[in-house]
Order: sequence, then C-alpha cells, then structure tokens
Amino acid sequence: MEGILFIIVAAVSGLAMAVQGSLNSVLGKIVGQLEATFVVHVIATVLVAVLVFVLSIGKGDLSQLPEAPWYTYLGGVLNIIILYGVMFSIPNLGVANATTAIVAGQILTAILIDHFGLFGLEKIGFQWVQVIGLILLAVGIKLLYVK
Repeated sequence: MEGILFIIVAAVSGLAMAVQGSLNSVLGKIVGQLEATFVVHVIATVLVAVLVFVLSIGKGDLSQLPEAPWYTYLGGVLNIIILYGVMFSIPNLGVANATTAIVAGQILTAILIDHFGLFGLEKIGFQWVQVIGLILLAVGIKLLYVK
C-alpha cells in the first residue's frame, strides 16, 4: 500500500509539472522567459518561507546547512535550467512533446544516477531490460511527436 502512495505522489508531481510548464510558458511569452523564471522563483521562495518560518511545517534543521556537500546546492542552479528549458521548449514543441522529451531525459539520467550511486545515493545496478525500456521509450517519443 505504501508503494502506491509514492506512485500517486510521483504522478501528481508529473501532472503539476505539465500544468506548471504550460503556465510558465504563457507567462514567459508575456514578460519574457528569464523574467518569468525570476517571478516563479520569487513566488516559490515566498511560499516556502511562509511554510517553514510562519507555519513551521518543515521538519528539518537549517543549522545543518554547512554539513551538506557543496554539490547539493546546485539544485537551485538546476531549477533555473529546468524552468527556463520548459518555458523554451513548450511553446516550440507543445506540452505533450516537450514533456515526453523531458521525461525521457529524466529516465536516462535516473538510470545512470542509480547505477553509479551518484551523490551518495544507494547503488541500484543497471539491468539490461532497461535498454529495452529505453528503446520502447524512444519509439514512444517518436510516436507521440506531433507537430
């Protein structure tokens, strides 16, 4: 039962990503893509600040920040790349095409991160059946690409 909850949360995240990308792309067309990236980050920062500092919803300990490896802070940089890339690709490819390409990139990268146990994560060895999955995913991307 617990596994199903994780899958549902992941699916909702995917749903939110498609909607967010669409909304950000519309905002980017109006104010500019980099400007929209800035606005989205400001809104997210304010919301998270309220959740952590006003509502005390966070469970962590910010005093532990110096203990985190330097590379863990690159998530903020990657977030800018992600938001900008989504805003750039959706108007040019469409939501379905862009999201399919994004998911393919995520899966390929995830397999590599798992296999090598990057960033201190548990190693999950590569399975050759994953190659079949990647091939089918590539075929799916080609079949889903409509322009």
